[in-house]
Amino acid sequence: MIIEERAYARAGLLGNPSDGYFGKTISIAIKNFGAWVTLYESPELRIEADPEDINEFPSMSSLIERIELHGYYGGERLIKATIKKFNEYCIIQGKTLQNKNFTIRYRSTIPRQVGMAGSSAIITATMSALMKFYEVEIPKATLPTLILSVETDELGINAGLQDRVIQVYGGCVYMDFDEEKFKKVNHGVYESLTPQFAGNLFIAYKEELGKVSGAVLNDIFVRYHQGEALVRDTLSEIADLAFQGRKCILGNNLPELNKLINRNFDLRRQIMNISEENLAMIETARACGASAKFAGSGGSIVGLYESEASLIRLISEMKRIKVRVIKPILS
Repeated sequence: MIIEERAYARAGLLGNPSDGYFGKTISIAIKNFGAWVTLYESPELRIEADPEDINEFPSMSSLIERIELHGYYGGERLIKATIKKFNEYCIIQGKTLQNKNFTIRYRSTIPRQVGMAGSSAIITATMSALMKFYEVEIPKATLPTLILSVETDELGINAGLQDRVIQVYGGCVYMDFDEEKFKKVNHGVYESLTPQFAGNLFIAYKEELGKVSGAVLNDIFVRYHQGEALVRDTLSEIADLAFQGRKCILGNNLPELNKLINRNFDLRRQIMNISEENLAMIETARACGASAKFAGSGGSIVGLYESEASLIRLISEMKRIKVRVIKPILS
């Protein structure tokens, strides 16, 4: 039996990065890009690397270029950490796994390290494949928390739940990570929404701006836990934007939703350093009449445009600064 699982890229529409601080977010899953995992039984346990991660280069300069663009980390460590965490979960839950091995291979079309959750997509798809292969059921609401622990516990990556929730649930989801509720059940409250605005969404990204999201957010993490008032108050206000955004989506209030999207980025800018190239994407989009904020930690933005004429102008202006624009297909 050959098992194939996939998880899609995502864009944070509102509220990020408050998800790592008991906040609220709204995210969308994007079918334009995804991570695919294929798993089948074999005599030994084998992990086959994606061609992007194979350690063979035509020259030293090619190796250095790869490091500068994507960092030192590939998908293999994500697969290994997921297998380990899955096994630990089964032991804790008293689930006995069948004595069999497998070969697993993965590939991803998600642009790397531009804030579209490429790493968590590989982990999510791998976890789903393992669940099918070993016939283990994990409650849907708790699955994102387990997936997050792969990165936080095993790999020491600073991350929040937003990416894992949307990649498990798909579509458009409002997430409330209220601390009191979360500590009772170890997961947030997740509500699927129907976005009437989907036809006006755009995503723009520039792969050269790729950064490891955990590294980008480490400064905020430290300042938050040191009790810095500006960081704590700003993250609380950012979380409230998602709460307001939920009302806008339910009421199809696009003008107000646009304001909230812009406000999300403006607040984030108060507590984070934004590079000139990242800022140029935001300013270019807004100059074309669109709303815009980071889709994740930088390198990509998401927002709403007003009309087809606006979209054409947006694509043209973004091309001038070497940024690609796509219309996302929601999962």
